Amino acid sequence: MLDASLKSQLRAYLERLAFDVLLVASLDDREASIEMRSLLEEIAELSPRVSARFDGQDARRPSFQVTRAGADMGVRFAAVPMGHEFTSLVLALLQAGGHPPKVEAEVIDQIKALEGDFVFETWMSLTCHNCPDVVQAFNLMAVLNPRVKHVAIDGSLFRDEVQSREIMAVPAVFLNGQPFGSGRMELGEILAKLDSGAAARDASRLARQAPFDVLVVGGGPAGAAAAVYAARKGIRTGLVAERFGGQTLDTLGIENFISVKETEGPRFAAALEAHVRAYDVEMMTGQRVESLEPATQPGGHAKVRLANGAQLTARSIVLATGARWRNINVPGEQQYRTKGVAYCPHCDGPLFKGKKVAVIGGGNSGVEAAIDLAGVVEHVTLLEFADQLKADAVLVSKLESLPNVTVHVSAQTLEITGDGQKVDGLVWRDRTSGRERRIELAGVFVQIGLVPNTEWLRGKVELSRYGEIVVDERGATSVPGVFAAGDATTVPYKQIIVATGEGSKAALSAFDHLIRSPAPVA
Repeated sequence: MLDASLKSQLRAYLERLAFDVLLVASLDDREASIEMRSLLEEIAELSPRVSARFDGQDARRPSFQVTRAGADMGVRFAAVPMGHEFTSLVLALLQAGGHPPKVEAEVIDQIKALEGDFVFETWMSLTCHNCPDVVQAFNLMAVLNPRVKHVAIDGSLFRDEVQSREIMAVPAVFLNGQPFGSGRMELGEILAKLDSGAAARDASRLARQAPFDVLVVGGGPAGAAAAVYAARKGIRTGLVAERFGGQTLDTLGIENFISVKETEGPRFAAALEAHVRAYDVEMMTGQRVESLEPATQPGGHAKVRLANGAQLTARSIVLATGARWRNINVPGEQQYRTKGVAYCPHCDGPLFKGKKVAVIGGGNSGVEAAIDLAGVVEHVTLLEFADQLKADAVLVSKLESLPNVTVHVSAQTLEITGDGQKVDGLVWRDRTSGRERRIELAGVFVQIGLVPNTEWLRGKVELSRYGEIVVDERGATSVPGVFAAGDATTVPYKQIIVATGEGSKAALSAFDHLIRSPAPVA
């Protein structure tokens, strides 16, 4: 299961264990059980502090528990956690063995103080790059609080349960048998849903923050670069974001960031965060910004209000709020979201194995999605509104070589249909002939581009007709002291490397603004 290099790395990690760790497996006669036994035996051979047993009594098989010897920790995997989930397994081993997690002390205290009994189930796929963060968050909670139990379940191993629970997107989380949440969730977000007093405490803490010289709003590549460049000037720098990493968290492969030949989005996001944390930057994640009030006089402070009611002030602002997937806005899209309507082929594709799906969008993301899905599903229908595909020629050539893909151009999607519980088809119109057609499908993947996250800025800074923040060559907006960078702006070519450059430029411009401004006004 593990090659020599991976064994060497894992052996080094396991040297950090302070307590003995026990792996208890519940197996059946399936191939996955054989693989699970092999994996656990190999891990146990790497450290005298790890042992494996195969007499577990869990009803869900194959599965295994990760626990501290002499304890009964609620960490389980109903999966052979390789691929994206191997890191989740390594962290579970370390944390069960007493290695301290990289989490603030106040968060650890909050987890330990949770009252009630919580049994979480996270349905995931091993190809999902959004799932590990969710799995790791719940695993940590189960390690720290004995009243929290968590099992990470590979949907491909338990298809009957997937169908009975009508799970059509991952990660999907259930709490005590009832739906709790879906999609990427960070630890702070989870705790806010469980701890009713968390929001008020958070607001009180943030309200006590002293004014910043530069406050960056947004945690994607542009925001990270802006924070690093501002902090390097030795000025008080803050970064507030709903989630750190931005769109890179939803990107599987990155192969065009110069000097990095290839990497994965979540790994890239983790590197961004590590770089920012290496500097004196006040990081405030899990926070949604709702309004901006520019400074009323030179040298004054702009104000940013958060959804929890807290207010942050700063002498200059860098807006790096990024963008999100664009909706097609047809009947059925919202009704069947996560019930057959999906936006991430890498995450949700395996749930449609052997079924028929559609991809809407003929740009690079749409064609890449169709290529990816064609290796998993029975058939892919790609619909493009324009009269030709807009993707790069090399991608179009690959797409056209696949036998189980049908492409329709000049195709307008009219409706996504369903039976009330899940998607069962799609209606589209041929824009050339005017004829309407219906396709029977199990899933629809929407890949039609991005929309900037700027609705909350209307009336505060100048926006283009597409909702982008209008900036000049220095990243300045229409408001003195407010700068912007990244996919939320009018700068062309929405690329990671462009965003980082623009974020750096916006921070340098903000610093130049500060040194040329009057002394701060109280």
